Amino acid sequence: MKIGFIGGGRLAFALANGFISAGLAKPDEITASVHPADLTSADAFKKLGAMAVFENKPVVERSEVVIVSVKPDVVIPALREVKNLESSRNKLFISVAMGVSTSAIEKVLPSDARVIRVMPNTPALVQQGAAAFSRGTKATAEDAKLTTELFRAVGTCDEVPEYQMDAVTALSGSGPAYVYMLIEALADGGVRCGLPRDLALRLAAQTTLGSASMLKTGLHPAALKDNVTSPAGSTAEGTYHLEANGFRAAVIGAVKAAADRCRVVNSQLNS
Repeated sequence: MKIGFIGGGRLAFALANGFISAGLAKPDEITASVHPADLTSADAFKKLGAMAVFENKPVVERSEVVIVSVKPDVVIPALREVKNLESSRNKLFISVAMGVSTSAIEKVLPSDARVIRVMPNTPALVQQGAAAFSRGTKATAEDAKLTTELFRAVGTCDEVPEYQMDAVTALSGSGPAYVYMLIEALADGGVRCGLPRDLALRLAAQTTLGSASMLKTGLHPAALKDNVTSPAGSTAEGTYHLEANGFRAAVIGAVKAAADRCRVVNSQLNS
């Protein structure tokens, strides 16, 4: 499959690398446009065996699927550069830009172009991403199947209605930041109790990774928590302290605050 990237930053590179590793595209079937001053990204794609260019038009001309991976405020101007190309017609465009609606993208592209909006997250860089997508009005079931296949090459991928994309952004898009804060806090707690910093951080990171993996057992998080918590034990004391200080309410509030902010930003981008 010939895949193009309008924008060749770290996420685009991670996706390209994942597609190649999964056998979804050969290196020479991938094209990415990069800023002329960004020679580092250009070199990275070239080392993959892909083509790096400094304009967006060759990306569309050489590709069956075009992934738009520029900053949100650049999406519409970038697509205006290619909207009049014959090669833009009846083509699948996948946007990974936060907050730009499928309808806003469809207004810029030819009427028969198909659009899908994806919200990935940064762990896609290590093929552990969590992505969700919504279809535009012209996107087909086959387009949705292809998008799922592509993004599962770098993690998980689920389809949602577009009105849920703000919640997705607030949870999985912003979520890595919350998890990093938890890991940092766990490590700080270990240091406070006498552990060396490097050991505390390593234990905190592995504990977080292992705990997430335990969900594969099918048990509810509450059941897994109870399995660790002995009567009158240290874990029971620790969880009581978290509850007393509003731990869960703070996390729920963070997701809600992020979703509210997404709605404000989205209204500005799509107005």
